[in-house]
Amino acid sequence: MTSPPPAGGAGQSVPRSRTAAVARERERLRALRERRDAQSADSGIDGFTVRRWRKVGVLGAQAVTRAHTMLRQLADLAHEAAHDALTDALRDEPDDRLLPAVRTVLERADPAAVAETLAEVHTGGFLWLSEVGEQRLTALTAGDETLAVPGSEDPSGASALLTAFGMDGTAAFPSRMLPRVLPWIPLSVLDDLIDAGVVGPEHQPWQYRAEETDHAYLKARLVPDQVTAEQATTLEWTARERRNAFLAGGEPLPSAGDVYDLLERVADGDASVVKELERELPRDLVLRLRRLLDGVAVGNWDRDIWEDRGLWRLIFALWEPKAAVNPSRSPLHALMALRQAYDLLCMNDLARASAQIDKLVTYEAADPACRAEALNFHAYTLLLQEELDAAALVLEGIRDAHERAESNLRMLRRRQAVQRNDRPAASNPYLDLGLPHGAPSWTTRYRDLRREHVRDVDMSAQLNSAMKRIRDAERDEDWSGFFVLPLDLDVFELPDEVPVTLVPPLAPLTRRTASHSPEGLGLVRQRAVADLLPHLLNAPRRPDRNARTHTP
Repeated sequence: MTSPPPAGGAGQSVPRSRTAAVARERERLRALRERRDAQSADSGIDGFTVRRWRKVGVLGAQAVTRAHTMLRQLADLAHEAAHDALTDALRDEPDDRLLPAVRTVLERADPAAVAETLAEVHTGGFLWLSEVGEQRLTALTAGDETLAVPGSEDPSGASALLTAFGMDGTAAFPSRMLPRVLPWIPLSVLDDLIDAGVVGPEHQPWQYRAEETDHAYLKARLVPDQVTAEQATTLEWTARERRNAFLAGGEPLPSAGDVYDLLERVADGDASVVKELERELPRDLVLRLRRLLDGVAVGNWDRDIWEDRGLWRLIFALWEPKAAVNPSRSPLHALMALRQAYDLLCMNDLARASAQIDKLVTYEAADPACRAEALNFHAYTLLLQEELDAAALVLEGIRDAHERAESNLRMLRRRQAVQRNDRPAASNPYLDLGLPHGAPSWTTRYRDLRREHVRDVDMSAQLNSAMKRIRDAERDEDWSGFFVLPLDLDVFELPDEVPVTLVPPLAPLTRRTASHSPEGLGLVRQRAVADLLPHLLNAPRRPDRNARTHTP
């Protein structure tokens, strides 16, 4: 009997563990034959029948019983001539048609049925396999996963896969064999190959899987960005759903304390979580966040920073301009300049406010709504200096832009008609209190400021004047004597967007199968057994001396 070369190649000794395993399997089969022969007298099968079956490689009464059971199962799968051969054998009239019929049935059967039948042939001691096939099946049954098998005789790649796992070298599995194994290997084994780096996105393993769940799962593990919302729902992949909900600007799924909670707070301008956020972000995004922080000191950022409008609230929370902001540098600078001018007017810091407003007025490329606000501010500063003609001329240019601009112009015209010494205070009393025009909370603000400036006589007088003017306007329900600014508060609102450039890439789905699953490896071994079908003979082998000795 010629044995195949050992796993180590020609000229190398067979590993002792494998030799011992094969020896144990042969001893088990020998003992099985002895028990079978000892029980043949009680089987109800006469010697004539045993001799008939012996001609087709089934040795002993016990083996005949097992052959009956196996052939009854195959008969349900057989067609036409093959079925006739099996039926005759089941009537204890086996002939030379039997093995070709069995082979014909198995060639159309699924791998599980093939493996089960070949295992039964092996366990029953039928002489239906070639010597090489018998040796390989013995090794597989004994749990030896290192038997070298030529690639041409490993159609599904199962033997190569078993060898890789058996030698603890999953990463050494040859990539050229992947097209053979990807269509059928259990998901847990495929996960092992992914973890070992053998299977990657370039191999597109999802294309080999008919099951939609497997298809989605493998994409989620290797190319998460290609997973559809429907597939993510099927997988119950909450991490992806949460990320998508955040990017869409909706309410993210509850998961307090994760990176999306921190990003949401950053989007709201909460600078207190910056350090905590850095610990959750990948290195490249940490560097991006630090570039944003570095820009706060000088009020300047690269284009890719200010183009992400979701970062504006954080920038505005951190940035405190020390001088007038140039609105022409970016849309972010333009909005900061506008808000800065308004804040300074509310603080009655007219010198700094005028310097900022001058920059806004000279920036003629501003958005029309922003430019209207800047010109309205300019008209207000001229009003405070009693330069009514100049203020009216400015308002003439924007009177059609907003109803309040028209109202301010009418207020100026009425003021021009009054002698200078008879004119009331020019300032808007709400702004004197540091509030937007018409703010209902003015009384609370007034009391807070009075307590704050209780020893400042001039400030107290100014606050009292503002309070009296507002009360008179509320009593008469007439605010037409107040210059109104801003024209539209919405122009001053910060963007309510998501900081998309700080959102980490979608992490691949975490593995959901057991690593090196015995069940998965069992299915691989089953497939390796099924691959031995070409070693099923069309005529039985001649029994060796051991078989002749132990067969009546």
